[in-house]
Amino acid sequence: MTHLSAMTMDSFHDHAPIEAAIFGMGGIGRAMATELAADPMISKVHGFSRSAHPVEGVETHAYDPQGSLPDQLKAVAFDNLRLCVVTVGVLHEGENGPEKALKDIDDAWFLRVMRTNTLLPMLIGQAVAPLMPRHGRTLFGALSARVGSISDNRLGGWYSYRISKAALNMGLRTMSIETQRRNDEAVVVGLHPGTVDTELSAPFQTRVPEKKLFSPRYSAAHLLEVLDGLRPDQSGQCYDYAGKLIDP
Repeated sequence: MTHLSAMTMDSFHDHAPIEAAIFGMGGIGRAMATELAADPMISKVHGFSRSAHPVEGVETHAYDPQGSLPDQLKAVAFDNLRLCVVTVGVLHEGENGPEKALKDIDDAWFLRVMRTNTLLPMLIGQAVAPLMPRHGRTLFGALSARVGSISDNRLGGWYSYRISKAALNMGLRTMSIETQRRNDEAVVVGLHPGTVDTELSAPFQTRVPEKKLFSPRYSAAHLLEVLDGLRPDQSGQCYDYAGKLIDP
């Protein structure tokens, strides 16, 4: 991988200047927005979160995940939006999650995780897809997780999180097929960021091997580099921070 400071979205050289949108401005989303704001190929970065906290170089917007996203995006003046990354996600909250056993499953929490990790990225895709050009390269990525791989599940546990990410991967695969009927240069993928030093992973960091706990900036820059290097025939898959394909 290239040095972080040298990262640019080179695959868009025929479409500059382009705009980017990041949904979710937590650790990874904020780091992605910051990286993109410093990229000479990007004319404007839109950052969407519930609170719209200022981020240098980023045009921030408050949005309501429970509301109509198409209606909310009408207020944003996009010009050549070709890159969108969804970084929203939830694993635990208070005493809820992740469930270690069947007896721990709670219907309200399970549905909350499914809505945040699976449905919300699909609703964002539904709202954003019509705003992206019908010709030329476009990229849509959503943070998934290796634990969403059915074939890789050897430990069990984490029911709602695993299921929500597996369902997200299927949603992205289905979205990729429809999207490429509209634009055959479109790429839609899931992205596994590794274990990143954020609130989501905080309770589990003691188990992480040395040098495998990444900073948000490290993970964000490498995910953007992976995303930038993907071809249309790789659309619908899930890739990790090192560009390795994660089997379904």
